[in-house]
Amino acid sequence: MTSVELRQRFLDYFAARGHAVVPSAPLVPKSDPTLLFTNAGMVPFKGVFLGEEERPYTRAVSAQKCVRAGGKHSDLENVGRTSRHHTFFEMLGNFSFGDYFKKEAIAYAWEFLTKEVKLPTDRLWVTIYRDDEEAFRLWRELTPMAADRIVRFGEKDNFWSMGDTGPCGPCSEIHFDQGPGVPGDPVPNGAGDRVIEVWNLVFMQYNRGADGKLTPLPKPSIDTGMGLERLAAVAQGVPSNYETDLFRPLLETTAGLAGTAYGRDPKRDVSLRVIADHARTIAFLLADGVFPANDGRGYVLRRILRRAARHGRLLGLKEPFLHRVCGEVVTLMRGPFPELEEARKMILRLTLLEEERFAYALEQGLRLLEEEVGRLRQAREKTLAGEFLFRLYDTYGFPLDLMQEVAEEQGLALDEAGFRDALEGQRQRARAAWAGSGEEKVPAVYRELASSVPPTRFLGYEGTTGEGHVLALVKDGARISEAQTDEEVEILLDQTPFYSEAGGQVGDAGLLTGNGARVEILDTVKPTPAHAVHRGRVLRGAVQIGQTLQARVDAERRRATARNHTATHLLHAALKEVLGDHAKQAGSLVAPDRLRFDFTHFAPLAPREIDRIEELVNARIRDDYAVNTRLMPLEEAIASGAVALFGEKYDREVRVVEVPDFSKELCGGTHCRATGEIALLKIVSETGIAAGVRRIEAVTGEGAFRHLKEMEEELRRIADLMKTRDWRVAERVESLQADHRALQREIDRLKEARSATEAADVLKEVREAAGVRYLAKRYEGIEVKDLRMLGDKLKEKLGSGVLVLASAVEEKVTLLVMVTKDLTPRLPANDLVRALSPLLGGSGGGKADTAQAGGNDPSRIAKTLEAVPEAI
Repeated sequence: MTSVELRQRFLDYFAARGHAVVPSAPLVPKSDPTLLFTNAGMVPFKGVFLGEEERPYTRAVSAQKCVRAGGKHSDLENVGRTSRHHTFFEMLGNFSFGDYFKKEAIAYAWEFLTKEVKLPTDRLWVTIYRDDEEAFRLWRELTPMAADRIVRFGEKDNFWSMGDTGPCGPCSEIHFDQGPGVPGDPVPNGAGDRVIEVWNLVFMQYNRGADGKLTPLPKPSIDTGMGLERLAAVAQGVPSNYETDLFRPLLETTAGLAGTAYGRDPKRDVSLRVIADHARTIAFLLADGVFPANDGRGYVLRRILRRAARHGRLLGLKEPFLHRVCGEVVTLMRGPFPELEEARKMILRLTLLEEERFAYALEQGLRLLEEEVGRLRQAREKTLAGEFLFRLYDTYGFPLDLMQEVAEEQGLALDEAGFRDALEGQRQRARAAWAGSGEEKVPAVYRELASSVPPTRFLGYEGTTGEGHVLALVKDGARISEAQTDEEVEILLDQTPFYSEAGGQVGDAGLLTGNGARVEILDTVKPTPAHAVHRGRVLRGAVQIGQTLQARVDAERRRATARNHTATHLLHAALKEVLGDHAKQAGSLVAPDRLRFDFTHFAPLAPREIDRIEELVNARIRDDYAVNTRLMPLEEAIASGAVALFGEKYDREVRVVEVPDFSKELCGGTHCRATGEIALLKIVSETGIAAGVRRIEAVTGEGAFRHLKEMEEELRRIADLMKTRDWRVAERVESLQADHRALQREIDRLKEARSATEAADVLKEVREAAGVRYLAKRYEGIEVKDLRMLGDKLKEKLGSGVLVLASAVEEKVTLLVMVTKDLTPRLPANDLVRALSPLLGGSGGGKADTAQAGGNDPSRIAKTLEAVPEAI
């Protein structure tokens, strides 16, 4: 049975036995500050067990995604070294909230494992709490388990509690004997992996007080947990979770990238397992909105990601690979967890960002660490100093736990106290951002030219004019020797002042002239990393290979683009200062008329945040800082704190653009000589474009001035319409709003009076089904708000019963179900609406007393209302 079949069979089995199928909750627990992550199937139901929350069901079943990689419950250090520990796993569970208890839980578990999964009964063991005679009796009565295969254990193994106080109770675990081929004791809870726990049935029957005393709960409950990974292993007859179909594709993907095979080398197998496990965790955490950071949940994610990246290095993978494994996770798991596919791009982008950021840090850090280890050995010292550890951490982002692993391998200790002292005195900085390269597939003609034509020399940093020789002409994807008047052509020169589209900056436009030829250049692109191509139209004359042309860039267009590019760097730095280091570049567009900047962030910006960002940028503009550019070796540039746009390819020597004390980035684009040339930056919009990715659009210079003039004109037009002065518009709007509210209150009063009158008349149409009074009625043109108001009046008049009201406004249909308080335990409104909504051609939900559904076909209303008695 595949894991997909096992998961679905489990859900279907319990759904057929009256359990509500509850979708997996997010990995970040809501309103539970005690947990970093959802780490068990019962976490989403914690409030129900504690009596703090009510649900419309008393039986539930779920396949809950879980992470155990931080805080009290962490399996991180064991991952990869054992066959069954994971940071991410799925917990299958069935729950009873004061409904059934031990008898049913035991019967369900036995039937599912032996009949549905068809596990051989002679390989099953059961453990119970030492004093739980009821559980022992039920196992003997309900199943063919022999007495000697029901083993008693103490509180450590077979008594579960939610905490030091609160709901708790004995538990009964079902174990599976994998056979003599697996090392270990042939009994439960023994050494080795031969007999492994598969399912834990918790009988929640007591409340533990502060004094430790156990008091019986008024409504004993059931909480079970069974790891899908372990179930898949025993069902598929393999001794390790990693050999199931949940992990095999990931292991094979990674092994293929590393040029190895799983099962060939035990040491390399550990790394393969770590990567497979961690890739699952990374993908699911990112999909649930957890981003790499230096503290909290984000730090756990970063730690997992970097740990996986280091194990890739141990396999010889020096190029980024983890994002590809995460992509395989999405493909493998998107069926039951569609949120993965929705967040695929973000998952791959952010994983690549962190991986490339860490790749450089790891390479440099490991080199320095190896040198320090060698020095310590010569000096016969045994401890890595705290200041050295901090330098690795602060300069290269080298995580402490990886230093700990390397130190343990070398038999050294860490001066963690010294590290913490150094860390306390420093503010951490982010050193990397990421941008998509925007690369397209290189046309065949340019692949050919790349090997036969020398690289284009760029003259544009020195000015906007120059001279170049025509090396190649291309039209419609083929090389030509000459282009005539009115022909569109692509021209490749040996050198040019035209900037080619790259790093988000659009290509230059302008003119090429010479020997009677005049070519309008509309765009300049880079089909290969080393060649600039001018796309244009011959206005007059002819252009030939070998011809010398004078190149003149549209200088004003270039200046406008430069203003926006320098402003983008300032904006990037301001975003980090206002929002935090997680605000990383995720793409950009720098054009003459506007700039667009995409960045990672988890929420819309508040108005005060936008104001603060604008203030920071414009303060740097007013101070007219010099924009310094210089060429540096890549390693030196990164070490100096320059931000690299991951996804871009850099030469060994790079160009660093710096606004002193504010921004320093690797950038090949064109920029202002000083920030004052920008004149003004105005943010025009801020929107979300993907999960965890936001977009800012802004204008500068002349564009900002035009934008402000347009806003001023709009304000003047509004003032004219309101017959007031510009500066009195807000006051006038407030006055109109007050008038509107007064009129709305009068309308509501009249509607309420009408509702009361209608309620009295409509009650004559009340009918009865299964001993329950109900009213099913259609209205025309009543909006949802008014339908609810009418429902409240009818409910008040009805006293006891069910209301099903439908209204059609044009093609939009609303179905409102209301149930009086005395009937909600028997007839929850949300259950009724779920039964009726398919007839309406839509879906719905709500609470026990009020629920709502929608549809787009008014012709279905009559049939839906006719079905109300049967639904009741």
